[in-house]
Amino acid sequence: MKAVTLICGFLCLVCLNACFDREASNTPEIPKYLKTEKTQKLKKLRHIVLLKFKETATQADIYKVEQAFAELPSLIEQIREFEWGLNNSPENLNKGYTHGFLLTFDNEKDRNLYLPHPDHKAFGKILQPILDDVLVVDYWTNTN
Repeated sequence: MKAVTLICGFLCLVCLNACFDREASNTPEIPKYLKTEKTQKLKKLRHIVLLKFKETATQADIYKVEQAFAELPSLIEQIREFEWGLNNSPENLNKGYTHGFLLTFDNEKDRNLYLPHPDHKAFGKILQPILDDVLVVDYWTNTN
């Protein structure tokens, strides 16, 4: 009976120790299925661009920028997905940014080819005269 009690006590200590070790590290255990090569290939590199225009920008100027940006996917093969839209959040936290653009790339190499691409640079020349500010965030998608 003492042996059973000792074994049960030992197993409880091992389990408690494992729980405390995981909590202490604050790092959740990553399931093996998230580490597979197949899952890595499913991740996408997102490139978010938020635009804030000068008060002097006309609707015609802004329309020209919208059209030029929307044309980039047909000119730059590295862009896998593209979408854009106008802010309509009721929270009023947009800080003057009115336009959001989302570009998707397969990898950082493709994104890095897009940035200095001549068509991207040409777009920048259309945008620059009416641009008040721009905010860009890139991230890898996480689906867990």
